[in-house]
Amino acid sequence: MKYRYLILFIITAIAAACSDRQQPVDMTKHTTPTRQQSKYEIGYVEEKPLSSFVKLPGQLKPFEEVNIYAKANGFVKALFVDRGSIVKKNEVLLTLEAPEVESQLLVASSKFTQAQENAVASKEKYRRLKEAAKEEGAVAPLDLDNALSRMKADEAVVMLEKSNVDAMNNIKAYLTVTAPFNGTIVQRNISAGALVGPGSKANDMPLLVLQQLQKLRLEVFVPEVYVDKVDLKHPVSFVFNAIPGQTHTANISRSANALSNMRSEALEIDIENKNQSLKPGMYAEVKVPLLSAASSLIIPNNAIVRSTEKHYVIIVKDGKATLADIKEGLTTDNYTEVFGNLKKGDKIILHATDEIKQDTKIE
Repeated sequence: MKYRYLILFIITAIAAACSDRQQPVDMTKHTTPTRQQSKYEIGYVEEKPLSSFVKLPGQLKPFEEVNIYAKANGFVKALFVDRGSIVKKNEVLLTLEAPEVESQLLVASSKFTQAQENAVASKEKYRRLKEAAKEEGAVAPLDLDNALSRMKADEAVVMLEKSNVDAMNNIKAYLTVTAPFNGTIVQRNISAGALVGPGSKANDMPLLVLQQLQKLRLEVFVPEVYVDKVDLKHPVSFVFNAIPGQTHTANISRSANALSNMRSEALEIDIENKNQSLKPGMYAEVKVPLLSAASSLIIPNNAIVRSTEKHYVIIVKDGKATLADIKEGLTTDNYTEVFGNLKKGDKIILHATDEIKQDTKIE
């Protein structure tokens, strides 16, 4: 009985398998024809504000810096400072020794004394003659006039010799070199006994270099294309490369209002540096704020074709390529502000190359 049910189950399973026959699938019934796509990627010219700031490199510089030279020839007699010395205004930095200056001062002083004595004698002689001339016929008028002229001449010589003495005293004062402002000596190029003199050439080494480090200038050069867009009233933010992670803010202190040879305008931001943690020469990444101007025409960065001759984009008009020269403005990671013969909504080719010529058919 058990075997009968087993045989019946096998026969039923074979019959079901035979009835479930797989029919071949006609793939043509489910395939749609492929539409031919253009080999060019198309974008559009948009009109909207681009950015509120621009990132530019900046460099710290001393608020004040001076190269110190000797104004008179002489030997370094004593040097009172070294590299790193902090000095106050009018503090003596070094003294020079120049024997010839002392000799010239003595000569000038002697001549001045002699001129004074001559002037006193001439004045006394004129006084006596004038007193004697009160008696009629005692003194000839010509003698009195000559005495007066001699007195005035001797007084002029006194003034001349006095100016010579003052000049020599000024030269002697040059032998003592003092600090013009509070600061730090950052460079020393001399030692005691060295022969020094006035710096007459651009490559002459200064005796000392003095910098004011309690306050620094952050100098940023703004390219010509951004100059009229900088917002001078809003603070800038900056990060020093040597101190990453610390963002600082400050106001723009001044601008050059003129373009340099590199076609850029210098901006300066004053930075307090009481603890002198910042050093001149450090670089920073500065976010310079821009004015909230009206919307501009912008395009994707990859739509610009740059050659050695010009920058341009390729506009699609009536199925043909039209080359339009542009001038670039502000730039972000993805978009660039452009100026030229463009308008909002123009179709442009993305990832274009200079292989696409004027009037090329764009399919």
